Amino acid sequence: MSFSVRQVRAPRPVRAPRPVRALAAVLLAGALLAGCSTFSDEGRAQYERGQGENPDATGTAEATESAKPEPPYDVRPLLDPKKKYLGVAADGAPARMTAVQDFASRAGKKPNLVEFYSAWGDQYEQRLVQNSWDYGAVAFIAWEPFKTSLKDIASGKQDTYIREYAQSVADLNLPVAISFGHEMNGFWYPWGTKKATAAQFTAAYKHIHDIFDDEGATQVIWVWSPNVTHPMPNVKLKPFWPGDDYVDWVGVIGYYGATGPNTYKTLYGPTMTEIRGFTKKPFIIAETAAQAGERKPADIKSLFQGTADRDDVIGFVWFNFDKETDWRINSGPLSEKTFKEQAANPDFGFDVTKP
Repeated sequence: MSFSVRQVRAPRPVRAPRPVRALAAVLLAGALLAGCSTFSDEGRAQYERGQGENPDATGTAEATESAKPEPPYDVRPLLDPKKKYLGVAADGAPARMTAVQDFASRAGKKPNLVEFYSAWGDQYEQRLVQNSWDYGAVAFIAWEPFKTSLKDIASGKQDTYIREYAQSVADLNLPVAISFGHEMNGFWYPWGTKKATAAQFTAAYKHIHDIFDDEGATQVIWVWSPNVTHPMPNVKLKPFWPGDDYVDWVGVIGYYGATGPNTYKTLYGPTMTEIRGFTKKPFIIAETAAQAGERKPADIKSLFQGTADRDDVIGFVWFNFDKETDWRINSGPLSEKTFKEQAANPDFGFDVTKP
């Protein structure tokens, strides 16, 4: 089974990449648990994905629909690029790119990875992936199985939906990063440790991946996204690991909170060290931000410099929302100034069409 993953990709030429986060989770045990902004039915309506506007010409990067390559798109050059991703999750994006453009203006640099959240049962949102690509960024989807169980996915009960999703990915033929069931080592999601086992998670993850390969949907960058371990130190990560043939990026999730670990080494170090015990796959900080306050500029500097100092970390995604606390880079003038100064580092950001 694992060999089929590589056999699908090998022939391609290689070029010489819940509604709302609960505030209680932020404060639990004095540590920031860093859950995601997920979309229930109500949240999806608020997202207004069907009301989005296309980016204007001035916001369009080198990659456009007319410039799409012949299928299948070869994602391998994007997996471990020479420079680092500067990613963002922003309000309404990528249905509307206004918030991303505002982020880019304030950061002084365009992001090249745009994350958004997709509820289980939603169709593959081709237009949102296309909007990201036209802007000059790879779309990054956090796929959240609220409306099913890991057991049902692994047993094949969701295969029709998964196949349709995979076929749509293949039809669009653009690179996309997909993180299924993020923060699976936490207890706050229904696919987490209170309602599911590590074996059920890996079985579901691998089953989805295998169906995508069967459908020729090799445009996916597969992301395995555990939460940083400090809120639940007794939960080991290796049992949740699907295997190197099923993962392209290790998407560690962790935020700089008002309490808890507040340096790059203490926030991410223990988790990364544990993961290095069973895989050498590149890390990406799949979701992060810093809580508003006096320490935020220092946290921003820590994030950039810590990521720059590690060759095995290929970038991060900043959660640029004002929810429960103001995570945005412009929550204060010094925070915005610091972010812009740090983003000027030429190691961050690159043309995703020429990684």
